[in-house]
Amino acid sequence: MSPSDESTVASRHVSAVIRCSPDQVYRYAADPANLPTWAAGLASSAVTVDGDTLIADSPMGEVTVRFVERNAFGVLDHDVTLPSGTTVTNPVRVLSHPDGAEVLFTVRQIELSDDEFERDVRLVADDLNRLKGVLER
Repeated sequence: MSPSDESTVASRHVSAVIRCSPDQVYRYAADPANLPTWAAGLASSAVTVDGDTLIADSPMGEVTVRFVERNAFGVLDHDVTLPSGTTVTNPVRVLSHPDGAEVLFTVRQIELSDDEFERDVRLVADDLNRLKGVLER
């Protein structure tokens, strides 16, 4: 896409500070078995693991998810292939924070109206707050 293209993709950063170590947050969030407990926008029930691909029933329908390999840098980037066949890359970082850890999720406006994008931003914020609640219990 050229800089003059009017159909650029909007991005919004959503974050939550969690009073746990970055390692604890990363290990929990990276475990596919935990996705239904906090990532309702991605997995509404148990996920199926097929090699390095996750298959999840989401509010959008069945999606496939591929996370980057586990790493020491707090990177939880993942590609979600939507029922339409479009693949969306979701950058996610678990960062050190003076109060514990900060999870930073970049939401991108791909195949979404402005209203749908705002809804997705709210859903991601809800998911991150749910992750915070689970881990701070």
